[in-house]
Amino acid sequence: MVGTYGVVSFAAVQRTHEIGVRMALGAARGDILKLISRQGLILVSGGVVAGLLAALGLTRAMTKLLMGVSPSDPVTYLAVVILLGVVSLAACWIPARRATRVDPTVALRYE
Repeated sequence: MVGTYGVVSFAAVQRTHEIGVRMALGAARGDILKLISRQGLILVSGGVVAGLLAALGLTRAMTKLLMGVSPSDPVTYLAVVILLGVVSLAACWIPARRATRVDPTVALRYE
């Protein structure tokens, strides 16, 4: 969560000028919220897919170490994806919410 928050927050700060221009041209706060959140969630979804593929491969190799759980237990995988999704949504929402509070005049002067 900390890593996702850091990346999304950094990206939002880098796009301060763009956000200011969008807001000055009439973009709604919801549009800005979607813009920043979508960027973070795309990164997270790529990581979840890569992690699921790696987990499927590694659990096959570690079958003898798994006690009472099958290597492809769908409940475990679903629970992890849901948990990561909720935590990532929160990690993306915080910087996105902060980006919606940017004053367009200040953002346009930002270097």
